[in-house]
Amino acid sequence: MRIEVNGVRLFVDIEGAGLVAEGPVMREKPVLIVLHGGPGLDHAIYKPAFSQLTDVAQVVYLDHRGNGRSEDGDPALWTLDQWGDDIDALCGVLGIARPIVYGASFGGMVAQAYATRHPEKVGALILAHTAAKVDFETMFATFARLGGPVAEAAARAYWTGPTPERRLAYRDACVPLYSLKPVDPDFWRRTIVKDPVALHFNSADRELGQMDFRAALGRVTCPALVLSGRQDPVMPWQFADTIAASLTAADVRAHCFEDAAHIPDLDVPEAFFALLRDFIKGVSR
Repeated sequence: MRIEVNGVRLFVDIEGAGLVAEGPVMREKPVLIVLHGGPGLDHAIYKPAFSQLTDVAQVVYLDHRGNGRSEDGDPALWTLDQWGDDIDALCGVLGIARPIVYGASFGGMVAQAYATRHPEKVGALILAHTAAKVDFETMFATFARLGGPVAEAAARAYWTGPTPERRLAYRDACVPLYSLKPVDPDFWRRTIVKDPVALHFNSADRELGQMDFRAALGRVTCPALVLSGRQDPVMPWQFADTIAASLTAADVRAHCFEDAAHIPDLDVPEAFFALLRDFIKGVSR
């Protein structure tokens, strides 16, 4: 479905019942809002894997403005502030109070924008393989360690001055390092890729390089789970340590998957979803 939010129609999909019959009562399950990475991808990257969580939460997927099946709107509003406020407005339209927000990679940056701008409205926060502040030299060094000089050169060229040509070179040299296990070709075939929004955001001298949530994360008081992969080249595990240290007012649980890269839900699915399930059940009691 498409829902009017802040002047654009966002694509939203909802999976699982919100109310469950238990004897004489209807039990309300928590809402898990899942924010996709990119930018330039869509919520399809989480299907069907996240369907397994519908027994403990109602799962709400959406495509951010400028991404997937959602309307682009004004490119000047492709900002973390706007993307974060879109989550707040969407919750208002759907009547969602204090959701659990899962954000991975770029989606984790949107989740931080939402949580720091509207801290009183977030029930819990899951930040996976993302960053509060990107240290590009640490990223480039990790690409060099995991992928060699070709990957390092492609990453340095793309993240310091993205162009369509450099994005293609990065896709070929660097994206295969995002997972330790082979990615099903159908994963990419069913994913909507929009390059303009990625080229707008992904640069050391654009918003990706300018963002810094470290101080603002001190305003977040809800429970938080921070996840990373030891073999992640693009959002190295050190970025997760910075996030966890910045959440000074929150009850924080952090975990680094030793045998995972940037897509732990693919590399170590059993351990990954067991952690999510345990966290969701814990904050829902």
